Amino acid sequence: MRITGGTLAGRTVECPGGVIRPAMDRMRESLFAILGDLTGLSFLDMFSGSGVCALEASSRGAHPVYLVEKDPIKVETLFKNVAMAPHRIECKFMAVELFLKRSREQFDIIYFDPPFPYKFHQELVKMSGELPVLKPGGLAVIHRPRERDMPDEIGRMKRTDLREYGRSIVDFYSKE
Repeated sequence: MRITGGTLAGRTVECPGGVIRPAMDRMRESLFAILGDLTGLSFLDMFSGSGVCALEASSRGAHPVYLVEKDPIKVETLFKNVAMAPHRIECKFMAVELFLKRSREQFDIIYFDPPFPYKFHQELVKMSGELPVLKPGGLAVIHRPRERDMPDEIGRMKRTDLREYGRSIVDFYSKE
């Protein structure tokens, strides 16, 4: 995998062991083009896997950047990958649901990329809107399989955009 833009564009990211479904370069490049300049914005990468989305955000000016991953097999590779970031990326190794509930930090953008068999996409978006982890006016972005439908409104979150990439869909929800 490679980083598609920003100061780290073209750098290669190592893929960790275990179960992983890395976001396609084309999809990531499109996602970050939609998000635009991230300078001065905070970014949270949930179900981080290799850390490539956290690195994309950092490469494009986001700071602070956090990533959350619970699979211990990925720890060593994640630390190796995030070492190239222009600013420190905070790494948290726990379930994303637990992080959402416990976080004292607030973020402008939360990116969720759960494994495709994961069944609680709506709950993640709802938690983002109800808990203080997402700033008012913040954006929750969720990558999901086409066959898992998502409503236009989930609690305090309203879908503002939807993009299709083959079997994948990326939804953008804004916190009202």
